[in-house]
Amino acid sequence: MPCICSRSCSISTFPVHSISYDSRFLRTPNSKPSSIHCSVGVAEPKVAATAEPLLLNAVRGINVERPPVWLMRQAGRYMKSYQQICEKYPSFRERSENVNLVVEISLQPWKVFKPDGVILFSDILTPLSGMNIPFDIVKGKGPIIFNPPRTLSDVDQVREFVPEESVPYVGEALTILRKEVKDEAAVLGFVGAPFTLASYVIEGGSSKHFTKIKRLAFSEPKVLHSLLQKFATSMANYVKYQADNGAQAVQIFDSWATELSPADFEEFSLPYLKQIVGSVKQTHPDLPLILYASGSGGLLERLPLTGVDVVSLDWTVDMAEGRSRLGHDVAVQGNVDPGVLFGSREFITGRIMDTVKKAGKGKHILNLGHGIVVGTPEENVAHFFEVAKGIRY
Repeated sequence: MPCICSRSCSISTFPVHSISYDSRFLRTPNSKPSSIHCSVGVAEPKVAATAEPLLLNAVRGINVERPPVWLMRQAGRYMKSYQQICEKYPSFRERSENVNLVVEISLQPWKVFKPDGVILFSDILTPLSGMNIPFDIVKGKGPIIFNPPRTLSDVDQVREFVPEESVPYVGEALTILRKEVKDEAAVLGFVGAPFTLASYVIEGGSSKHFTKIKRLAFSEPKVLHSLLQKFATSMANYVKYQADNGAQAVQIFDSWATELSPADFEEFSLPYLKQIVGSVKQTHPDLPLILYASGSGGLLERLPLTGVDVVSLDWTVDMAEGRSRLGHDVAVQGNVDPGVLFGSREFITGRIMDTVKKAGKGKHILNLGHGIVVGTPEENVAHFFEVAKGIRY
């Protein structure tokens, strides 16, 4: 078999290593074993001195034999076992606020695919009820905010989030997950970023044009800043709470920050992300923080300014170019197009190998550039994990 990723990597300022692929995962009944070897460029990593999960070692720049792998929206959506739970428990909030269901759903992909990261089954809007912002998540419609705050008086009614009081089930679920997974994989928590949470809250739900929050930002910025500050303080506390209860890394989703211009990102998102990271690092300096913002190509150089340990790229950014633009001090995550999982096994393999080659050795978490799409064949997800776990630097 010829090398699937034969193009030379554009990052050329680091020593050259080779990537090999365990061909057992590519065999068909009539095929002979084969291998893939591709060159990549990276800085020399440190040597592992602990038995911590592969994902944590990779983020910290410790020598690893392959890139760790997990998938966004890994728990649920595409798995038949999850769909069966949905039939029995149709309310998303019931599924995500019941300890036993959260643990069961979070472990479904772990039991089948053994990813290197096991992420908590939850939602970024979960804290809203504890902040006196009533909401629901309705099948076919998405999130609905019942009384969107639009004035300073409304924002004054928003409480700062106290996770141990409002979402004790999150802490309980993370503790159980940590015991179940042990150190065979990293347990991942996540939170929503202030601007993205504010977008949902001000818009009253999902939005296409973000007219309401931009009107507020540009006509009454004090109101928005007041709300963003409450979210920043609350999400910093939520990250710490998750870490204290078993999360070994936490991903921050700022999905809608990329609806902002660079100048507006620097006013309405960046300062609050910095605040969260700074607060968390004071008490949990070794906790890896991952930042994901879909469509982030126009803001890429600004994302490391937040102080996060990992920047997760969506698939619209070339991985080699993303590495070059971010700099090699920050780890990267991603960034295979979720649509690739609808392709043939050979096609999926090629895209994985191309991404890994461009990311280079070390400080890379293999992932999709967004969440798994509903209807993705489970057998293709299985192949994705088989290929990923068969890679050797």
